[in-house]
Amino acid sequence: MNRIKAILPIIVVAQFCCTSLWFASNAVMSDLVSNFGLTASAVGQLTSAVQFGFILGTLVFALLAIADRFSPSKVFLICALLGAAFNTGILWEVNTLITIISIRFLTGFFLAGIYPVGMKIAADYFEKGLGKSLGFLVGALVLGTAFPHLLKGMTNAIPWESVIITTSSLAVLGGLMMLILVPDGPYRKQSHGIRLSAFFGIFRNQNLRAAAFGYFGHMWELYAFWAFTPLMLKTYSDLHPETNSNIPVLSFLIIGIGGLACMLSGYLSEKFGTKRIAFIILSLSCVCCLGSPFLFTIKSEGIFIAFMLFWGMTVVADSPLFSTLVAQNAAAEIKGTALTIVNSIGFAITIISIQLISSLKTSTDSNSIYICLAIGPIFGLLALAKKQNSI
Repeated sequence: MNRIKAILPIIVVAQFCCTSLWFASNAVMSDLVSNFGLTASAVGQLTSAVQFGFILGTLVFALLAIADRFSPSKVFLICALLGAAFNTGILWEVNTLITIISIRFLTGFFLAGIYPVGMKIAADYFEKGLGKSLGFLVGALVLGTAFPHLLKGMTNAIPWESVIITTSSLAVLGGLMMLILVPDGPYRKQSHGIRLSAFFGIFRNQNLRAAAFGYFGHMWELYAFWAFTPLMLKTYSDLHPETNSNIPVLSFLIIGIGGLACMLSGYLSEKFGTKRIAFIILSLSCVCCLGSPFLFTIKSEGIFIAFMLFWGMTVVADSPLFSTLVAQNAAAEIKGTALTIVNSIGFAITIISIQLISSLKTSTDSNSIYICLAIGPIFGLLALAKKQNSI
């Protein structure tokens, strides 16, 4: 029992190390622009490239039932090594926009064997208290996503390449930790073949469908908010020249605080119910989206940062709860496939919202564009509000 309790921290640390690959290019975007002659729109293109890679990867993993047919820890290691290798490719001196987009696409592809597979590993160990366990796991994803921003903010006097090297090294470390220290879990049920019926029939389950729709609405907002957090901070700084903020460090704090929120939501879900807490959190993030036009008019930098920190918490705290609901309503032998499919569709949705905000950003100076992020939470809330059997 003590050994199983020790498994969760290992999974959490490994997940943190490997998901630091996700926003590595965003953290050094200004350096990539200046070194490789990229345009300002590259932030949307490179972020979407990772998402596209992740989507294709999750589709391949789900169709082939990789996480259900093979040892998840071995899958995790292989994908961590390959993800780290392609991430390091950003250092290639003759890179162009096309090669960097390709590199980020391939990094995203192998992240498909890290994030959902990490959740599958946790589900194989923690049948009870899964919401709390996934709260810690998604919290690690959030901190891993935010970590490159902290590195950038702390290494202004060090070449930007150190951010890329550090994130790749962490990914290798995380993959080795998972293989060596986390064997297959006691609740794992191995699938012995490719089951296309499972891939296409998952959404026939009404409760799983409601949880998935809530997740899709949440994802519409999440990655667009994360991708444009540094630009939102810069916009506020330009409108209020008296401010003197370290944008990379603030970006880390605003994104990273969501990790703590995920852990807290996991505990709250055990006491008050997973669906109820997910609904409340999604409602709060929706309010933040709707209030965003007023955000940039706030003269007090402290209030502005407090609002952004609160938004950073609510935008992601419901993520582990939706994944918990999906895992709980999926059959054990296709749990990994169900989580992977739902992740795949969710990340496909993020591309649309990221590109929408990116297009609006280039076509208008209005700071009301972020109100579009409320579309997702409203959709998710409507899905969750429908009476379900036992979600």
